[in-house]
Amino acid sequence: MQKQKLIILFTVFVDVIGYGIVIPILPYYVGSFGASAFTITLLFASFAFFAFISSPFLGALSDKIGRRPVLLISILSTAIGWFVFASAQSVWLLFLGRIIDGAAAGNFTIAQSYLVDLSKDEHERTANLGVITAVFGAGFTVGPVLGGALSTVSHSFPFWFAGLLALVNTIAAFFYLPETHHQRSTLPLSFNPLLPLARAAYDITLRPLYISWTLLATALVFSQTIFALYAERALGFDSFATGTFFTGAGIVMALNQAVFLKAFWLKRFKETQLEFGMLVLLAAGFLVMGVRNVWFFAASIPMMMVAQSTLRVVIISRAVGLADPQMKGEVIGIFTSIFAAMMVVGPPLAGIFFEWDLSLPFFAAAALCLVALWILYARGRKLALE
Repeated sequence: MQKQKLIILFTVFVDVIGYGIVIPILPYYVGSFGASAFTITLLFASFAFFAFISSPFLGALSDKIGRRPVLLISILSTAIGWFVFASAQSVWLLFLGRIIDGAAAGNFTIAQSYLVDLSKDEHERTANLGVITAVFGAGFTVGPVLGGALSTVSHSFPFWFAGLLALVNTIAAFFYLPETHHQRSTLPLSFNPLLPLARAAYDITLRPLYISWTLLATALVFSQTIFALYAERALGFDSFATGTFFTGAGIVMALNQAVFLKAFWLKRFKETQLEFGMLVLLAAGFLVMGVRNVWFFAASIPMMMVAQSTLRVVIISRAVGLADPQMKGEVIGIFTSIFAAMMVVGPPLAGIFFEWDLSLPFFAAAALCLVALWILYARGRKLALE
């Protein structure tokens, strides 16, 4: 069991490093084609849009045919997408590369499903999801540093390297990654990628969690989108100071998910208590960050990172525990899809709010968290009365 978990975590780590490698150089590479800033943002949005469409379908497919083949296809598509992107001679080929990657962006969804399959109880399930998210964060921290170094060769070299890394990861996973999903779904599989999302809309049991996750994802996208701009304009930070705070935030998040989630939070609190408490803490963190003071800004970082890293895991784990055993992969895919959708619509809204007032995106994020809290509280009261 432990060997299987380590293989899955390593697969995710290598895959995320490959994606993180391209972050520092992507705007410069795309800019070399004469693309405008709007075109660059559309490239990010194109990946998120196709991930929004594909993630629930890939999760449902893994319920039907197994986790292993879907993950292998997904990692291979990442390699192909980066190779197309690296070899592009025109802007439309850049879009094609991101669309290929986004259309089969099931890597993280299926990896989460893998660890859910290996879990013996709800605490282990939540802890496993926390570990895999921590590994994701660690790879995302290492990747940009490596990408910056590789870009000294050429602007396209990091993308070739990311594609090669994904290809090697595919080969390694083919030989060493086991299948963990043996209770296959008997539900008919539709090739309509929007059908799982339609099912989610009519799922009375999970609907409050989906809505709360949508509000949470929007709040997080708001804060992530304007974090650097706010640090610069409201606090006078330079790029080094902003990067230092960003790195510190990543470390807090990784430590919370890898260590404190299992050793402290899950031992002392029920998952419902963590949902309520962490939403309050996150809302408070957003409000404190919006004060426009360096010390308040620094104090808000651990509040926000602990709260969001716990909520990301606990809400998904609760939903998987309540879901039909044959639909666990699909449910995780829906959560991934919702977050991807908010990555498309959230940044423009955050930009509009930011233009109105520098602190407004954080205050709006706090309000969204409180609405999510109310929805979960109302759901809990309804269940208690039934």
